[in-house]
Amino acid sequence: MANSDYTFIIGGNPAANHPASFGHIMAAKDKGGKIIVVDPRFTQSAAVADIYAPMRSGTDIAFIGGMVNYIISKIESNPEQFNMTYITEYTNAPLLINPDYQGPADLDGLFSGYEGSINETDNAKRRYTDRSTWQYQVDENGVPKQDKTLKDPNCVFQILKRHYARYTPGKVCSITGTPEDKFLEICQMYAGSGAPDKSGVIIYAMGTTQHTKGTQNVRAYSILQLLLSNIGVAGGGVAACRGEPNVQGSTDHCLLYHILPGYLPAPVSADIDLQAYKDRTTPQHPDPRSLNWWQNRPKYIVSLLKAWYGENATAENGFGFNYLPKAVPGRDYSYIPLFEDIDAGSVKGMMVWGMNPAVAGPNSNLQRGALGKLDWLMCIDLWQTETGEFWKRPGVNPADIQTEVFMLPACNSYEKEGSVSNSGRWVQWRYKAANPPGDAKEDAWVMNKIMMKLKELYAAEGGPSADSILKLDWNYGESPDARAVAREVNGYDLTTGKLVASFPSLKDDGTTSSGNWLYCGSYTEEGNLSMRRDLTPDKFNIGLFSKFAWCWPVNRRVLYNRASVDLDGVPWNKDKPVIWWQDGSWVGDVPDGGGAPMAEGGHYPFIMKDNGFASLFGAGLADGPLPEHYEPWESPTSNALSSQQVNPVAVIWRPDEQGTVDDYPIACSTYRICEHWQSGALSRNLPWLAELCPEPFIEISEELAAEKGIENADMARVKSKRGEVVMRALVTKRFKPFQMNGKTIHQIGMIWHFGYTGLVTGDSANVLTSYIGDPITTIPEYKAFLVNVEKA
Repeated sequence: MANSDYTFIIGGNPAANHPASFGHIMAAKDKGGKIIVVDPRFTQSAAVADIYAPMRSGTDIAFIGGMVNYIISKIESNPEQFNMTYITEYTNAPLLINPDYQGPADLDGLFSGYEGSINETDNAKRRYTDRSTWQYQVDENGVPKQDKTLKDPNCVFQILKRHYARYTPGKVCSITGTPEDKFLEICQMYAGSGAPDKSGVIIYAMGTTQHTKGTQNVRAYSILQLLLSNIGVAGGGVAACRGEPNVQGSTDHCLLYHILPGYLPAPVSADIDLQAYKDRTTPQHPDPRSLNWWQNRPKYIVSLLKAWYGENATAENGFGFNYLPKAVPGRDYSYIPLFEDIDAGSVKGMMVWGMNPAVAGPNSNLQRGALGKLDWLMCIDLWQTETGEFWKRPGVNPADIQTEVFMLPACNSYEKEGSVSNSGRWVQWRYKAANPPGDAKEDAWVMNKIMMKLKELYAAEGGPSADSILKLDWNYGESPDARAVAREVNGYDLTTGKLVASFPSLKDDGTTSSGNWLYCGSYTEEGNLSMRRDLTPDKFNIGLFSKFAWCWPVNRRVLYNRASVDLDGVPWNKDKPVIWWQDGSWVGDVPDGGGAPMAEGGHYPFIMKDNGFASLFGAGLADGPLPEHYEPWESPTSNALSSQQVNPVAVIWRPDEQGTVDDYPIACSTYRICEHWQSGALSRNLPWLAELCPEPFIEISEELAAEKGIENADMARVKSKRGEVVMRALVTKRFKPFQMNGKTIHQIGMIWHFGYTGLVTGDSANVLTSYIGDPITTIPEYKAFLVNVEKA
């Protein structure tokens, strides 16, 4: 970030919520960099921005789509101001799409291949079932055809141009509520990052992802960045500010339901054996210049199975592949359907580790009620939480709750040893600084005890899939050693017993193990590299600090860094080179994939894509190959671009709980503040933080407050279709009404850190939020829903 000439913050407030990262942003500003902030609210980040523009929640794609339209027009009129080699050689802009493809401009907001009725409540009957028209035209060898002049009407660039031609400044601002002069000022400024010797970074957080088109919001950012050649370069990228210190590490190690460690796809019931799994999940591509790195997936899954099942994983039994559970294809195992299953009584027990769904979950009153249908609930945390005490929440008779609740005291991160991985993929070792109080134990100690007891019971009694447990190579003793676990994650050469030096050494024949191929190389015979604290500057002194900690993969600090150089391997920006081809080899950062530059027959730079090109047009997503603006599920206005009001494949669970603008005319969004952390389970139990913010509040504009008769510090009642809360009103200039097509739209903001347990308590904003999800991630739409407000 400190190398960025332009920092574009949208969907987040790093000055308040990620202050360490914001220091790097300010360092860039001190060197002459520009900061742009787009947010419904004038935030702490906006206070130091060169340009701030308001934008109604849920309209990111309209805003970014308008910027894409602006950039394309400038590329066509002044191509010399942009990196045309990057666009034509490194992205799929010149690749040709099936001529039968049709997009929202042709089909009133839909893409070709849609099946079902928009008004259908059955999610399975609203989807794109035929995506054949989204595919590439290929030659006789199966290689996509190209037109590097970008003139063919079926090339991605021309399709992108037609798609976003509708996103004119006037139309965009009628949707977003952004003043048109501010919008154009941002377009003009950020377009400057497209010069070959400049770079810009887009920074986002949950304000981007927690929408019914959250995935496509991020895709829109990526499209903008690729047109401006801002991926793979120093100071570029699409940077997620994670909501927790180790969210990156937890997803790397398969916290999410649909993956195994290292982002390997989870097995499904159709994978009858290891070969079927490999056939389904290993991409093939006929272009010899595509490195197609995921073709190595068989090496990673076999090495993972060897780490898990050891000598019990043999070639004869498919390395224990069928010990793994298999998901049912098409079934949703994500957060909201999990609670739907709990509410239906089909889930009997649940373990909650360091999470507080009674406050953090959408429509949280419903989720609190669902907990009472469990036979047993185990919570492990530092303090009592609302989830652990759901049985005595306000308005409930504890005698009516039959769920047996176990509350286990946990260690905090400084009372145990282990690694954390930050948003930049740096894996840093943290040492134990203090002993935990009382009977508090490390998570690993608890997991180990549970697994040892399970093995004992399965050995004595048997049971379904007993070998899945009994055959595990589980030998951590009474208390797992974090460093031993880190070595297991790195992996071993099983023929020599030595730690594997890097993932190119992993094999699919059972002679290597690795608990996570991405972390292979983090703990080698040289030691635990995440412990390093060497601040020696990198070759070009651009702030990579390659000897400080360790970064996956292979200590590469900038992903897709082959895109930072031209076809001859010379950096676009010689003042901030990431890598450089000099005297027959690469110097600088660890190059993506090695090999010679493209002019010397080297491979395409985007090695994790099967064809080697970055995707402006992405045919793999459930809701379309290009981001298209749709309104939130609950919106104060109709969609100005098409008759498709909501993402046509958004996942809806309780359609009867949709609020209407007639009853709930005010847009609302939740957000975090610096003084509290997530659901408040930690911060509301610390007296000094509780004192800084002792109760929840809403932020409301002066105009709306006057209309409602609410004065600053009054108590306000906020209602949605799902419930109501009472909070303190903060009447502020930070929110302003949006003027859209002659209509005034109000928006308020609410913090969501509060509940009924802790030193300070209060209503939770998630009592109000809706039960609807993005079709790819099913993340709930916390950031855009409808409410009404009155003085309490």
